[in-house]
Formats: sequence, C-alpha cells, structure tokens
Amino acid sequence: MINPSRWFIPRPVKAMVHRFGSWYCNDLCRREYESQDWKINERPVEFRFVFDQLSKLSPRSVLDVGTGTTALPSVLRTCGYLVTAMDNVRDYWQDGFHNRHFYVRDDDIRNPALNQTFDVVTCISVLEHIADHRAAVRSMCRLLNPGGHLLMTFAYNEAQYYPNAYELPESDPMFRALPYICQIFSRREVTEWAEANRVCIAAQEYWCCYTADLWTCGSYIAPPRRVDAHQKHHLLCLALQKPESSLT
Repeated sequence: MINPSRWFIPRPVKAMVHRFGSWYCNDLCRREYESQDWKINERPVEFRFVFDQLSKLSPRSVLDVGTGTTALPSVLRTCGYLVTAMDNVRDYWQDGFHNRHFYVRDDDIRNPALNQTFDVVTCISVLEHIADHRAAVRSMCRLLNPGGHLLMTFAYNEAQYYPNAYELPESDPMFRALPYICQIFSRREVTEWAEANRVCIAAQEYWCCYTADLWTCGSYIAPPRRVDAHQKHHLLCLALQKPESSLT
C-alpha cells in the first residue's frame, strides 16, 4: 500500500491545498454555526461525569470508544492526556463519517486490532447500540492498564433489561426510523460485566431524564435530575476499575 505521507508534493501545491482546506473547514464551521437548532440532551450530564472522574484519576493515556463526529477526544487532548479515538466506521455508520476535530481509528471494539493499553477508556452513549455488549465490554477491559478505569454511560433500568427501547410502544416515534438498536441495561448486565472481567464498580450515578418509566418514553426532562436506584431513572454513569495486579 502506498503511503501518501511519502509522496513528494511541491511546496506551492501544498500551500494551495492548505489554503483551500482551511477555507473549506472555516466555511463548514460557519454554516454549522448559522444552522444551529436548540435541542437539549444528556451529554452535559455524561461529559460532567467523565471529567469529574478524570480530574480525580489524572491519567496519562485515554481511549475514547465510539467517538463518531464528536469533539470529545479533542477536548480530552486539550486537557493534556494522550488520546486515541476509535469507531466502527465501515460497519456501524451506513455512509461513513469524517471527524474534523480529531483523528478516529476505524476499528471494531468487539474485536479490536488495537493492541496498546490505556489508563482510562471512555464509552459515552455507545454501548447500548452494540448488540454484543459483552464482547465490547470484554475488549475495553482488556485494553485497560492494571488499575485503569472504564467510564461508560448508557440507557438503564435497575430492575429489567430491554433489548431495544426504540421498539417500546411508548417510545417517541422519532426514534423508530433509526437504523440501530438502543438497549436498556439493568443491574444484571452490570454485575455480569464486573464478574466476567474481574473489575469492580468504582462509581455510579443514576439520572432521571424522561417523565415516563423507560428511556425515550414520555417527555424529556430538562435538566435531567440525579436520583438514587430506588427512584425513577433512565441513565447510568458507571466507572469500572481493573485491579492493580492481574493476579487479583
């Protein structure tokens, strides 16, 4: 395979390409700025959890799984961490995508080619869309350094697992046409992940996001409310920690 970085490109051509690329990126940002539409979601809750954990852990290396088009890896890099981002570009995204904030590796977390390990792995609102969640969690735990942390957020119900929230009769019809599933995990799955991968729960937060009992059902609550396991909840922010010693 030819490596484009080894091509010889005359300096005037490189300058012209750079000017065009800068113009295009700036124009894209301008058009996105002018077409903004207000829509509240759970990202402030999820990102707050991530950065609250990171501020306590002070890791050196971070892997973000399922980045998509978000700027999260770029913001993590701004904080000084050594960041790797990955997403299943070819299989999960029907038309592919380009992240203009950060370089994203095309890799499948269920069976990743990535072989380095990290102090922290983040997986924000991604796991519920992966049917084989066990394989995904197993791989993310394997990619942790001893003592490392896996930070995840996902749709949740303490008592019962649901294979696809979007198919629930009470779910908002706007979700029905989406080409992927949205699992609602329960305590049974969290316990299973922890036991199967020999990790422990380091932190967890329950959040109420909808007026009805289950994810995507009823009206969205703005802002979401932090609650406990015995109150109505729809989102779990979870930190799992790998033992310091692999023999533990």
